[in-house]
Amino acid sequence: VQLQASGGGSAQAGDSLRLSCTASGIDFRSTAMGWFRRPPGGERTFVAVIGWNPDTTYYTDSVKDRFTISRDNAKDTTYLQMNSQQPEDTAVYFCATKRQHPSVAFHHARVDEYNYWGQGTLVTVSS
Repeated sequence: VQLQASGGGSAQAGDSLRLSCTASGIDFRSTAMGWFRRPPGGERTFVAVIGWNPDTTYYTDSVKDRFTISRDNAKDTTYLQMNSQQPEDTAVYFCATKRQHPSVAFHHARVDEYNYWGQGTLVTVSS
């Protein structure tokens, strides 16, 4: 299994960035995909998850009205569109595959609910 994340970089407050994560070695269409982030000196925390049904999404409160998670099953890729970025969004962003479960909601914010991880992509937002 490989997850290749890309799209990170530097941005100014208020700018937008889109992260991509392309998967291989998994049945992408039946896998829920998540994004986590680890700020400088902090822990890895949940950002968003999208189910095999793309209408099923969950977000952490701090990004709910600014970030959008989506997926393109034809490309085995999930995206995180980040709008109105703020300095507190500065972090290394990771994509991950969620363990199989009938409900995407099941422990969706827990790091240990995800079994494969990408290498991370750095996003730096300056004020």
